[in-house]
Amino acid sequence: MNLETTMKMLRRIGICLLMCTVCFLWNARTGLGRSTPVMAAAAPDKGHDGQHDFDFELGAWKIHLKRLLHPLTGSTEWVEFDGTSVTRRVWDGRADLEEFETDGSAGHIEGLTLRLYNPESHQWSLYWANSKGGTLAVPTVGEFKNGRGEFYDQEPINGRATLVRFVWSEITPNSAHFEQSFSDDGGKTWEVNWITDQTRVANEPDKAGSASGAAQTESGAAKATTAERNGQHDFDFHFGTWHTHIKRLAHPLSGSTTWTELDGTVKVRKIWDGRANLEEIEAGNAAFHFKGLTLFLYNPESHQWTQSFASINDGALSETPLIGEFKDGHGELYDQETFNGRAIQVRFVWSEITPNSHHVEQSFSGDGGKTWEPNFVADLTRAKD
Repeated sequence: MNLETTMKMLRRIGICLLMCTVCFLWNARTGLGRSTPVMAAAAPDKGHDGQHDFDFELGAWKIHLKRLLHPLTGSTEWVEFDGTSVTRRVWDGRADLEEFETDGSAGHIEGLTLRLYNPESHQWSLYWANSKGGTLAVPTVGEFKNGRGEFYDQEPINGRATLVRFVWSEITPNSAHFEQSFSDDGGKTWEVNWITDQTRVANEPDKAGSASGAAQTESGAAKATTAERNGQHDFDFHFGTWHTHIKRLAHPLSGSTTWTELDGTVKVRKIWDGRANLEEIEAGNAAFHFKGLTLFLYNPESHQWTQSFASINDGALSETPLIGEFKDGHGELYDQETFNGRAIQVRFVWSEITPNSHHVEQSFSGDGGKTWEPNFVADLTRAKD
């Protein structure tokens, strides 16, 4: 069994969807729409507010990992790894990003976990991605009670529907214990197949913000020889801090010509030496204000990128990512969604890219891509250091 089936392979759209989520909320599957506006929030649940439950994870750690090679087969063959992880705060602790890297007799593991808190359900969604695959799967979802966190999902393992459980326990300021287990009998019994013990070390500087975006772009361009040019550095231009001006069409695919304008800030940090990045955005106008993030992942097999979006109000990534690639400095990513009860195509375009500015547009098509209507336009200008 490969790593992806033994340790959550996790999983939109960038700036535009975030804006849409807060303003008039379009398609429910992508953040482009919800049936109920965010501004009309329900009364808060008086249950446990768990938005800081993962604060213990912030910082740098030494990792010792034990992994069962062949889960649910009766195998007792374990392999061990040692390495490091670094976890950084997002949204003031209502999300965080962990970068994980270990080595052992069975090879090298480089991955990330994006954790998002849902303020309505008071639950966390944990998304895992391995750099070898560059994709996210369904999240493991759960919560903490009395200092112990349990998170669950269901996925196919060896062709069978299998329950997956994550447990965080034995948490102190300087250590923590993690276990993954599988159950193929509906949760009656569980087999542990992944055990991690971690010990805190001195905090590392934030790798994402140490160099200016322009410098990183120039460095990435200098390294991009013909042999290396497979797409993994196509988003290097996006690293850094940006001012953005956004225009959004109020009612797409309706003949509307009413646009709304917003201004904000975008911050993008590098992950996996550029093969992934995390974008945080905060923007608004006199009537609206919102926060969101986009996770970009590069798939080294297909040489394509995915964009997955989350709003701070939802605490979950969009189910359908945009997927595509860059050609001649022009990036196009697509997906298909349901909008106003109809299947439509969505296109996201990155263009006019310079070291200090770029342009993005989202468009919808209701006729299979024959015609496209732009409904979100953003211009970004690099912030001065």
